[in-house]
Amino acid sequence: MDGLVSLLALADSRLPAGGHAHSGGVEPAMAAGLIRDLDDLAVFLRGRLRTAGAVSAAVAAAACHRAAGADAAVWQALDAETDARTASPAQRVASRQQGRALLRAGSVAWPSPLLAGLASAIATAAAPAAPNADAANRTCGAPVPTTGARSHDYPASPIRSEAPAGGGGAPVAGPHHAVALGAVGAAAGCDPAGVAHVAAYLTISGPAAAAVRLRGYDPFAVQALLAALTPEVTAVAQAGAAAAEGPLRDLPCPTAPRLDLLAELHAISEVRLFAS
Repeated sequence: MDGLVSLLALADSRLPAGGHAHSGGVEPAMAAGLIRDLDDLAVFLRGRLRTAGAVSAAVAAAACHRAAGADAAVWQALDAETDARTASPAQRVASRQQGRALLRAGSVAWPSPLLAGLASAIATAAAPAAPNADAANRTCGAPVPTTGARSHDYPASPIRSEAPAGGGGAPVAGPHHAVALGAVGAAAGCDPAGVAHVAAYLTISGPAAAAVRLRGYDPFAVQALLAALTPEVTAVAQAGAAAAEGPLRDLPCPTAPRLDLLAELHAISEVRLFAS
């Protein structure tokens, strides 16, 4: 496996990429009474791995595979495909927050023109475009009738990110976390399969750590849960790596409606420890 030491660094919770500030849905799940004990936590982690983990592993592997020759169009396409697979606006914001932080850390640890290219491509795509009533539909890419239409009647650009609910301010201008992970992994000399393993692992390791902080679960028992999920992490990572070379539209897209709803509830919660 190429870049093994770099992969370990990317999977390390001490990497200053902001992951410690996100619970991956564990905090709102606990608040809703869905996680009451370690058995519930195991169910939650397995479900998150098979949905969000499958998407993250595939996108990260695809980004790593394409990074060497990627131009702005490639990065924007990867980011748009990730947006399409992230239904919750709150989760999109959280993903971009973590992606921006990871890109910053990766640019310092493994400086590379490809990381600067990713940052520039996403910043350009996120910039507000001038209204154009004759433009093609931004979501479908096909011309649409414009008689009587106004610019705000068109679907919003899939690259733009909403501001956090109730928070106002400017949208988060950063790549999705999985896209940033694939790019940083490539800059660090990692291969797509290794990056897919890191992506899959991070989708459960972060929430597991958050559960310990929130509920005081036995950390040894929680690590045992993570160890028990090793075969499933491997399977998800292998599937993601296998999809990396195919068309982006064919990347896995399993959904988790309950996670989406929990994310939206968490975004408007008055009392919370984690950002997401």
